[in-house]
Amino acid sequence: MTANSSKPSGMRRQPRQARSQERVNQILDVAEQMFIAEGYNATTTNAIASGAKVAIGSLYQFFPDKGAILQALATRYNERLHQHFVELHTPEMVNLPLSTYVDRVIDAVDRFFTDYPGYHAIYMQVQGTMPELEEIESAGDAILIQDLATALSQRDSNLERADCETMAFVLVKAIGTLLWLSLSQEEPFSQRLVAETKRLVLNYLQSYFPDGKISL
Repeated sequence: MTANSSKPSGMRRQPRQARSQERVNQILDVAEQMFIAEGYNATTTNAIASGAKVAIGSLYQFFPDKGAILQALATRYNERLHQHFVELHTPEMVNLPLSTYVDRVIDAVDRFFTDYPGYHAIYMQVQGTMPELEEIESAGDAILIQDLATALSQRDSNLERADCETMAFVLVKAIGTLLWLSLSQEEPFSQRLVAETKRLVLNYLQSYFPDGKISL
């Protein structure tokens, strides 16, 4: 998800000064590590404030409760995933073979999960218990779908926007779901799932782009 000036869902207010933003980032960093190591349910806002070396009152200036901290973390994960997508789609991607493009996209998503293990570790603890997180995820996916649809439309100007959006929806949901499932599997099966995801996506895209290239 792209960064914006509005506050993440659940926050009391958006930090406006660099010092306040640094404090919020420290709270989120400490909360992330505690949620991973000790579990979401066992972690308290007092413990987070202590670990972040901020007064509990300072924490409550931005976050009314622990759930709001988790929602802000989810928003930050989405922003970073979207940044991975933006950084990947450079001008050099224009003439890449389709197979290389697919490899790079899926490797980037897989690397995101590796770089941010809390994304899976924390979500598995609260899955299905917090509708706000599902809304944040849906919003993040919606932005990725629109960006990918734009990229696909540049490959073939004859494709209708609705076609590109449908393709992008299938790709975002399929890649996200399969790579998410791979995180719960033992090696080497988890990497086989990544490889099979690439195969699935490549065959799907080749049905639309038989020349084997994709312009972005």
